[in-house]
Amino acid sequence: MPSLPDVMTPDAEALAKAAGNGARAPLAAGTLAHDLFTGLTRLGDNALILGHRVSEWCGHAPVLEEDIALANVALDLIGQTQLWLGLAGEVEGRGRSADNLAFLRDAWHFSNILLVERPNRDFGHTLMRQFLFDAWHQPMLKALEDSNDARIAEIAAKAGKEVAYHLERSADLVIRLGDGTEESHARMQDALERLWPWTGEAFVADDIDLRLAEAGLMPAPESLRPVWDATLTEVLSEATLTTPDSTFAHTGGKQGRHTEDMGHILSSMQWLQRAYPGATW
Repeated sequence: MPSLPDVMTPDAEALAKAAGNGARAPLAAGTLAHDLFTGLTRLGDNALILGHRVSEWCGHAPVLEEDIALANVALDLIGQTQLWLGLAGEVEGRGRSADNLAFLRDAWHFSNILLVERPNRDFGHTLMRQFLFDAWHQPMLKALEDSNDARIAEIAAKAGKEVAYHLERSADLVIRLGDGTEESHARMQDALERLWPWTGEAFVADDIDLRLAEAGLMPAPESLRPVWDATLTEVLSEATLTTPDSTFAHTGGKQGRHTEDMGHILSSMQWLQRAYPGATW
């Protein structure tokens, strides 16, 4: 984060205080605490940004039942965000809460995979994005239940129950729409092809991933690929959809390099706290 000015306006001062800036020195890169903080924020940011994306359908879904279902999925993801980012704040030890980490970081400090920030486009596109994420999220949480950190294992076990439902629901809808009408099939195939290049990042490890896996705290990203592949093979086959023949993957989200869409998401999501620093209910 860029350094704060020597003389701050009241608003800037309130913002810095709310963020916990300067409470303690940042965690040193390469330490286990820094790696764990990063790993936890990656989990929390994935849930937060996708939860926000899904919440954009509230009041706009094609039928009331789907409107309620999508709102519930978004609420589940935001609840998981609170747990992951809350634990990240504890590990960091700088006094930052889950709210501070959600609303007072800039785009380059977010570490979600790029898939979750992709625009909704249409209902089918939203469902395909959800399915591709759920098919990764479920085995990730299952693996985290075996973490050497009991707090991580506990959160994963709780979140896993919710995500098992998310995956069941998104897979069912992908099948119904993929193997539905000519138009629904075409829309789902188009969504799959558009989103495919954004999926591979979830399985690409960096040094932080490798150190966390070696410490037994989180699984190696590539270890989740076989389960994800098997799920996609089964569901897409039943949906009569063709898996794209490409191994290209956009990367960078986990390291804070995001698409233009991320800025638009944060401008909406963080508006209140940015406009009124330190505001509380």
